[in-house]
Amino acid sequence: MTSSEQRLDAIRGGVPPRRHNARTIAALTGNPGCVRRAVLDGAGVDKPKLAERIGFPARFGQSRFAITRGNAFEAQVKADGGAELLRLVAERLGVEPDERADWTDLGADDDLPERHARSRELLVAAAPTGADQPAALFDHPLLSLEVAGRRVHLEPDLVAARLAGRFHVVEIKSFPVIDGQADPAKVAAAATQSAVYVLALRELLAAAGHDPGLVSHEVVLICPRDFANRPVASLLDVRKQLLVLRRQLDRMARLDDLLASVPSDFTADLAADPATLAAALSRVEARYAPECLASCELAYFCRHEARGHTAALGRPVREALGGLATVAEVVALADGARTPDPEEAEAAALLRAAARLRAEALGVPA
Repeated sequence: MTSSEQRLDAIRGGVPPRRHNARTIAALTGNPGCVRRAVLDGAGVDKPKLAERIGFPARFGQSRFAITRGNAFEAQVKADGGAELLRLVAERLGVEPDERADWTDLGADDDLPERHARSRELLVAAAPTGADQPAALFDHPLLSLEVAGRRVHLEPDLVAARLAGRFHVVEIKSFPVIDGQADPAKVAAAATQSAVYVLALRELLAAAGHDPGLVSHEVVLICPRDFANRPVASLLDVRKQLLVLRRQLDRMARLDDLLASVPSDFTADLAADPATLAAALSRVEARYAPECLASCELAYFCRHEARGHTAALGRPVREALGGLATVAEVVALADGARTPDPEEAEAAALLRAAARLRAEALGVPA
């Protein structure tokens, strides 16, 4: 065990690291500049339990009803040997459905190493080599990706091979597309999660000597249309998500650099008392923004910690205020109670103008 591994083990309190999955890896891209999150994720700390231990439990996640509905919709789309699914994917890619298409179910085996080896063997063998090859559909193949020095197993809903001459990741979600529009936040989350699968599949092919470009950056997203369960397919371009994901994974691979900025006695040991854990977390730099509430289990703790700071108002506000750290500083500059430093002059002028306009609108003295 290396010194970094020993330190990460000590941070966790000696318990085994929590395994990542596609959702947690996708969430890493939500706030890549946050040292606190990167260290905890790199160490494999159980953040939901940590948040609960310090009195700020996470308040997001899929309900049982949503999971059941999603499973039912996926089963419906894949019924009849994937005939409807193949038609949807082929139509969206602009090619004719291939009646010779092979369907392989890779999700039945509980033996993860064996299942991963079989998935790798079949996916590598399915790499396009000619124009007359039949399409191939792989249901729940098992991929892998290295996160902070550990291999993580990933399971996309479906991988379509040799359609339009490439591999395409197919993601099936139960949120609706109404009048051609879906919830932008849910679509963005689906795109980031799909990018994880695209990256893992590209690495698998590259390791076998194939061109990783055989895996398309366009993901096929299948959702229910309007208020019925009739599926509709659309394409998501995940090139941007791939760039962010690669940067964050590279950053987490350099754990020595991350740990250098963390106090030597930092702990996230769940056996410690809540006050000790909260104090330890406060000594590691965080970069809270309201968007964290949708993706990070520690967001409510960080929001509490950021109270009174401009960071709690969101990145656009913080950036517009030119680096002013606290709300008290902002108010003091706005009402003229404080003389701005030279680098604060522009922000102070804007704040005083805003305060004057607000006073005029409310009919009160400025």
